[in-house]
Amino acid sequence: MLTLEKFEEAAEIVKKVTQETKLVYSRYFSDKTGNRVYFKPENMQITGAYKIRGAYYRISTLTREEQEKGLITASAGNHAQGVAYAAKELGVKAVVVMPVTTPLMKVNRTKSYGAEVILHGDVYDAACEYAYELAKENGYTFIHPFDDLGVATGQGTIAMEIIQELPLVDYILVPVGGGGLAAGVSTLAKMLNPNIKVIGVEPEGANCLQASLEAGEVVTLPSINTIADGTAVKRPGEKIFPYLQKNLDGIITVQDDELIVAFLDMVENHKMIVENSGLLTAAALKHLNVKNKKVVSILSGGNMDVITMSSVVQLGLIQRDRIFTVSVLLPDTPGQLVRVSTVVAENQGNVIKLEHNQFVSTNRNKAVELKITMEAFGTEHKNQIVQALEEHGFKPRVIRTSL
Repeated sequence: MLTLEKFEEAAEIVKKVTQETKLVYSRYFSDKTGNRVYFKPENMQITGAYKIRGAYYRISTLTREEQEKGLITASAGNHAQGVAYAAKELGVKAVVVMPVTTPLMKVNRTKSYGAEVILHGDVYDAACEYAYELAKENGYTFIHPFDDLGVATGQGTIAMEIIQELPLVDYILVPVGGGGLAAGVSTLAKMLNPNIKVIGVEPEGANCLQASLEAGEVVTLPSINTIADGTAVKRPGEKIFPYLQKNLDGIITVQDDELIVAFLDMVENHKMIVENSGLLTAAALKHLNVKNKKVVSILSGGNMDVITMSSVVQLGLIQRDRIFTVSVLLPDTPGQLVRVSTVVAENQGNVIKLEHNQFVSTNRNKAVELKITMEAFGTEHKNQIVQALEEHGFKPRVIRTSL
């Protein structure tokens, strides 16, 4: 069971491997929401995510015989690194089965913490099934990413730290994948102060816990689709589900587009890199229909590869109308480009790409197409530039931006 005694024990044990992640007050998100918003930056942990807590506590509870035989897990992300690091610190052999599609960076990082990595299967489910087979063959203890009460106990230590630092917290927002973090945090929070509201946040395209809570039993989604890969789970944990039913006060779902702009907000206003799953609670703040409350959003991790990061930044700028593209048709005569660029410059647009297509029409004397991709300060500035082009007779057409 998840007990206060175990939570207190775990809180002391995980201090051996965790960084102190003090709450970060967000003036930006506070002003936007009308609440006092704080972030719990678990993206600052040594492995880049909160998973080290549950992994270390769970492994510390193994018997000497179990530790001598070793352990195994399956993961393509933060749990793999958390288990690998925790096992190394405790001197236990660790085997991690990862799908063959796992990015090389994650594979190498898991190896660097001392784990034996086995690549098997195209998806997590196949890797997990193989891990169970190896556990049975070799006597390894399987450490489940979320459906394990020991793991959930370790994750729940986050709630204790939040309440110690902000005793009068009103709301805690927690990301949900399989539900281990949410089970631990919500259960301990209710034990310490039943008046605290704990809200789970899921991707709209992977809302397995919301569906299960509505059904009154654990259900499996037929399919999932989200950029929040760390919380892309079809089915929540069976063992932890009763705790989620009892202690969660609600579920908020977030669209992928909201995560994209949340990433931009976090980078520009807090200078923090937070992965898509970790941004769920930041994106959910605007959906919380309360005012003048103390709200803590748990940022669960920050492990995002650079290519994904660059793509998210670009999409965020486009969504905020800070990058946009217009198409104008011009006579194919000298001086037309100067006319257009002068209008853009006078309205403080910054051109970042030009495409000049002379073959848009068979009658080149009548029209060529000029596509201009430019930076703006936002929607109002973008509209100002488009209006100025219209006033100069260019008939601009805003088109889908692609950099």
